Amino acid sequence: MGPVRGSKKKRKIEKKPDENVSASSEMEGSVDWWHDLSRRMNGLHSPSKGLDKFKSVFRISRKTFSYICSLVKEDMTAKPGSFTFSNGKPLSFEDQVAVALRRLSSGESLVTIGDSFGLHPSTVSQLTWRFVEAMEERALHHLQWPSTNAEMTEIKSKFEKIQGLPNCCGVIDTTHVMMCLPSADPASKVWLDREKNHSMVLQAIVDPEMRFRDIITGWPGKIDDWLMFQSSNFYELCDKGERLNGEKFELSNGSEIREYIIGDLGYPLLPYLVIPYQGKELPEINVEFNKRHSATRLVASRALARLKEMWKIIQGVMWRPDKHKLPRIILVCCLLHNIVIDLEDDDAQDEMPLSYDHDPGYRQRICGSLDVNGVHLRDKLSLYLSGKLPP
Repeated sequence: MGPVRGSKKKRKIEKKPDENVSASSEMEGSVDWWHDLSRRMNGLHSPSKGLDKFKSVFRISRKTFSYICSLVKEDMTAKPGSFTFSNGKPLSFEDQVAVALRRLSSGESLVTIGDSFGLHPSTVSQLTWRFVEAMEERALHHLQWPSTNAEMTEIKSKFEKIQGLPNCCGVIDTTHVMMCLPSADPASKVWLDREKNHSMVLQAIVDPEMRFRDIITGWPGKIDDWLMFQSSNFYELCDKGERLNGEKFELSNGSEIREYIIGDLGYPLLPYLVIPYQGKELPEINVEFNKRHSATRLVASRALARLKEMWKIIQGVMWRPDKHKLPRIILVCCLLHNIVIDLEDDDAQDEMPLSYDHDPGYRQRICGSLDVNGVHLRDKLSLYLSGKLPP
């Protein structure tokens, strides 16, 4: 499988979050399955104790769990095959989703998950993959570039409130998903990155609420950020003038600031991608710009840190993963991350990581490429933020 490129594929059916799902209706028929499952996992004896454990087991609220079930039920139940616990009792549909979510959220091995649920490791693997395939079919509408002027205007307004950057549409950043691969396999050298780890890289463009708006993954971790960006569908659309081509921000001197995203020094300075000024002893106006730019970029760092903290299957070192399936697992983790935000799941969002370092051990690589139109855009932004170029 080639790299996953955000929301480029079209899907058959899109379901929107049901705002009218009440706490009572979402638990109808599900108390029993969770009571039984929690007793199986933890030896609990009362439903109330089991319900208290729900968040700690799945990292999401029961409302979000119910919504995710509504997305994948048709696809998961349509496939033939039955699954049973070690005592021969069949798994309910909710049980199946619970196993898959536990695998993704805990990052524990198939054996560990199997032992905790009373399942064979191969059953855990099959259920996880069924869930991933169903999420790809039914949840991709949760990862989309803004489609209306009103939505983009709101995003730009929220970015401006962070540190004053006008007309900013997103922050781009990358993170590595590390793998443990057999050294005897010649193909493993492809995945060896510059920090001597085997890894796959995820590149994401994030909005001010830490929602992923565009992703690309599937590339070996040694690829430079700018090369990955230039291979993306997002770059192609920008280069054709089909993205970041919305309303301009007008300045008092008659000039304008177009739509753009921001990134670190690993990216080129382009007419629509703004990076910091580089060098020592910069003019005060440029130093101030860099501070504001850096503070705004924290949105992406926080998003990627939360992604890995909540969906731990991509946080640690994955044991010999299927490199064709891993990009799809990463995509589904990004979809789940967005669903938590879209459903305003306070239970899940309360668990913010203490550190924003989502890529420990990886050093900043510098691109150094500058486009003259990008230089002009950055200078205008710097002057505007300094107050020397009022709107």
